[in-house]
Amino acid sequence: MRILIELPTWLGDAVMVSPAIENLANFQNEVEITLIGSFASIEVFKNHQKVIKTVVLDKKYSSLVKISRELGSFDAFFSFRKSFRAKFLKLLISANNKHQFKKFKYPNRHQVEKYNDFVNDILGTNFPARKLVLQAINSTLSTHNLKLGINPGASYGSAKRWYPEEFAQVAAELSEKYDIVIFGGLGEVDIANDIEKSLIEKGITNYQNLAGKTTIPELINQISSLDLFITGDSGPMHIAATFQIPTVAIFGPTNHDETSQWMNEKSMIVKKNLECQPCMKRTCPLKHHNCMKMVVASDVLRAVKTFN
Repeated sequence: MRILIELPTWLGDAVMVSPAIENLANFQNEVEITLIGSFASIEVFKNHQKVIKTVVLDKKYSSLVKISRELGSFDAFFSFRKSFRAKFLKLLISANNKHQFKKFKYPNRHQVEKYNDFVNDILGTNFPARKLVLQAINSTLSTHNLKLGINPGASYGSAKRWYPEEFAQVAAELSEKYDIVIFGGLGEVDIANDIEKSLIEKGITNYQNLAGKTTIPELINQISSLDLFITGDSGPMHIAATFQIPTVAIFGPTNHDETSQWMNEKSMIVKKNLECQPCMKRTCPLKHHNCMKMVVASDVLRAVKTFN
């Protein structure tokens, strides 16, 4: 059975779709999967044993026509995207059966469950949404010290980001017990550098700043080796859930019922429960950003103590 899958765009969604992908891959013994999607999502799954081909999509509509012709025909096409562009691609793809994810068909469900319900509806199955699935090579250097990862970024938008001075305060307070690893993508290097500068000013030297320096497989490997992770609602947060890393997740504008860590028993959420939460906006529509501004280092440190 030849299956074409269009993956979600964001790294976090790509991780959250992994149980649904596993259920598709194991639906029949002889399944061959071709994946199309963003660079980030393809990086997550490119080494899956059932994946025979991957194609990174660009943003040009004209390229979709060319790619759809080059891909050939399939028994089934599953798109985990709901955009107009995904609908256009669905029209172009040659497949006996075509299916597109509809987010609002599955209200009041975690995003992992929504993706999995979509697959169950199409296949006529009742597969449970199992744990997240990622592969780590574990090639990071082992040390005798515990490792704390801090992730100040969130690619979706600034509304989801906690403040670098607060991250630095937390890291400084925990630096006697943990070596510190700062994570971030290419667009978050400045934020990570602000944290590094603050740590230097506090006389903290046992840290690494990896922002903008890791591939996605390297990021997965690094996070899999952590002893504690402090992050906003982000792709790396979901990677940490995959490996059951003790995590404090700071939530502001997003809905923790839908996008919190999936099946990580070692997860704590810090949030303020304001009337304006969750607004689901990329930037604060009220211009005050209180959902994140009112969270302070002591709130996060109290959550960390629950793991001790």
